[in-house]
Amino acid sequence: MQAKHTLITLYDYELSGNCYKVRLLLSMLNIEYTSQTVEFYPAQQHKTSWFKSINPLGTLPVLVDDDLTLKDSAAILVYLASRYDKSENWYPAGDAATLAKVTEWLAFADSITGSASQARLAEGFFYQLDAEACRASAHQLFRILDEHLWFAEQQNQPWLVSGAEPTIADIACFPYVILSEEGSIMRQDYPAIRRWTDRIKRIPGFTVMPGVFPAGPAQTT
Repeated sequence: MQAKHTLITLYDYELSGNCYKVRLLLSMLNIEYTSQTVEFYPAQQHKTSWFKSINPLGTLPVLVDDDLTLKDSAAILVYLASRYDKSENWYPAGDAATLAKVTEWLAFADSITGSASQARLAEGFFYQLDAEACRASAHQLFRILDEHLWFAEQQNQPWLVSGAEPTIADIACFPYVILSEEGSIMRQDYPAIRRWTDRIKRIPGFTVMPGVFPAGPAQTT
């Protein structure tokens, strides 16, 4: 079902994986919105008094829908799916066990952000971070993720949470996995992750960002 809305504003930075999560879901739900660019690097507009009047934490993304302001990517995904996806596939609020699993993976996505994203910040944005430690943590998480996806595939389950359709768990985990090589975190040893990222790229409404490319031709056997 298409959802049209003209009052949503996304405070956005094109190169941010957390902002990309929100853009992905907005596109997949076919929700109209206005994008307000906040230049994270090098201008650091997220630290200005102008932006901190919107979000005192100085973090991106921020979504404003009428009189509601949300300042966390996971909260934004939950809100958009809950309000605009009438099928409840993206956020299965009526199924307690499935919803709990989705929430687990949202927390896992935060761990990916705290490792793979940090390595990317060190490599591409010159943040003073321990890139080697970040990469080591990311590889630990990727091994867990790859194993989970491999076992799910054996049960004909293509997504992070059991079911025929993707959930916001997949959207939350995807960006900093697909951008990981910008932090020198290679994915050649994670075949199940590579297959999963390809499946996400084939979801209707998928959109790209710098460093993320469309799916290639479908594999035939």
